[in-house]
Amino acid sequence: MTVSSAMRSWSDVVTVTPRETVWHVVELLADKRIGAVPVLDGERIIGVMSERDLICALRIHGPVMMEWTIDRVMTSPALTVASDTTVLVALSMMTRRRVRHLPVVEGDRVIGFVSIGDLVKSRLDQIEQEAGAMRAYIQGDYERHINP
Repeated sequence: MTVSSAMRSWSDVVTVTPRETVWHVVELLADKRIGAVPVLDGERIIGVMSERDLICALRIHGPVMMEWTIDRVMTSPALTVASDTTVLVALSMMTRRRVRHLPVVEGDRVIGFVSIGDLVKSRLDQIEQEAGAMRAYIQGDYERHINP
């Protein structure tokens, strides 16, 4: 199973530009009930702005940082994955780097955005399908032996 199977449609992804204010991102995250946004310069990904970035900057710099531009606070460069990356590889990357969101790229172009929740749900769905197939196989095999 690949990241593309767990990816939200690019048309559903909220993005920001590096020159917007941190306050603008706070409003977006709250209004959309999301935890991060990709930061794009044109079509090129240059970073990710997450709740964690906000909290760290607020702790270090205080509320004055709310008027700063995003490029002063975002995580850059962005850790990205290709759409054909397996879910397990992406989850491993996220765990090692301690990030919860990954932009999905095709070449230099962003085509989607996945969260650790999206990938975990995808993996659990796959495990459930495999378990169901195994149960059906075992039950079918068992019934053939009982009723020859």
